[in-house]
Amino acid sequence: MARPPWPREARKAFWREVAAGSSTENAAAAVGVSRAVGYRWLAASGGVMPPRQVREGPPVSPRPQGRRLSSVDREEIAHLHRSGMSLGEIADAVGFHKSTISRELRRNLSGTRYRGSTAQQLAEARACEGRHKQAKLAVNTRLRAEVERRLGNNDSPEQIANRLRLDFPEDPEMRVSHETIYTSIYVQGRGALRKDLAGHLRTGRAVRKPRAQRRAAKSDGGSPLRNVVSISERPPEVEDRAVPGHWEGDLIMGSGNTSAIGTLVERATGFVVLLHLPGDHTAVTMQTAICEQMARLPETLRQTLTWDRGSEMTNHAQIAAATGLVIYFADPGSPWQRGSTENTNGLLRQYFPKGSDLSLWGPGFLEQVALQMNNRPRKRLDWRTPAEALDALLSEHDKPPGVALTG
Repeated sequence: MARPPWPREARKAFWREVAAGSSTENAAAAVGVSRAVGYRWLAASGGVMPPRQVREGPPVSPRPQGRRLSSVDREEIAHLHRSGMSLGEIADAVGFHKSTISRELRRNLSGTRYRGSTAQQLAEARACEGRHKQAKLAVNTRLRAEVERRLGNNDSPEQIANRLRLDFPEDPEMRVSHETIYTSIYVQGRGALRKDLAGHLRTGRAVRKPRAQRRAAKSDGGSPLRNVVSISERPPEVEDRAVPGHWEGDLIMGSGNTSAIGTLVERATGFVVLLHLPGDHTAVTMQTAICEQMARLPETLRQTLTWDRGSEMTNHAQIAAATGLVIYFADPGSPWQRGSTENTNGLLRQYFPKGSDLSLWGPGFLEQVALQMNNRPRKRLDWRTPAEALDALLSEHDKPPGVALTG
């Protein structure tokens, strides 16, 4: 009695495994057929993967970013190219982008024939030639002198590379990429430029930080802020809440992080001020909002402000100059260092639920919410309200114009 044919789905699954890079034996085992059956399917197709099977099923996972074609990849490309597959089909099967396959064939075709072993030899020869090629800035002394002069004037490599095109439009020898300039400063054995010029770069580092570390720094709390004063330098009197006038600030974010409301909390009393941020929460908008609200308070209540390291505080120096505040910044990923705002923001979510569009609320509504918050009895104030506590602190001063303390 003849064995019934294998289900069509099993064949499809087999070819998907092959397209994903599995060997014939592994692909057969993955779909539950013997190795002999797998080789029989391969032979029946003429040793070529049916194009329609490449397109069916889930997409093949792309190769890791930055991976180069190997000798095995090139042999596979040669086999698929001989079979008449299109560039897109070859790219799907091998797991590289279509443009990579196109460039590989264009570089290494001999007539209409592409051989994997020959292509590998040519690729290795090009790589070797590149390793031993003299750096452009080492050969072109005129270009090197111009780049060094501009670096000495504190121009960045990107500025230099682009200005050279404008300043020497008819001279192709006066061209260099910004990456070549960085390489000539930082990379041992390629250092055509004076090492002391590294001190004129924005970072001032003598060694360039690896790209992986730069990405990690951003994901681990890296910040665009400059010249910040760390929370570790904040006076002890701020920590024990004994002296008024010390504030914490933060943002409540809306849906998609496209809208926000700023929060300011006075540490001694828990008094809340909400910042209306129309349209955006950029550094300029934040600067305007903080300066306007702080101008309504007496000088005695403008001592310090503690914030996280978000880009909205890029203009912290201008804010400090306008308000008289000394601004401190919490450590990255340490929300507990600003416990007052963290607690307040949790209470404010009653009015501004997560995922809502915060741009819908105008300054009048924000003032009403702040009024309600400031008239809630607080246990840590012996059940007085923040407004009452602040009112007592301001008893020797005029009340700030426009700020509602009590209902």
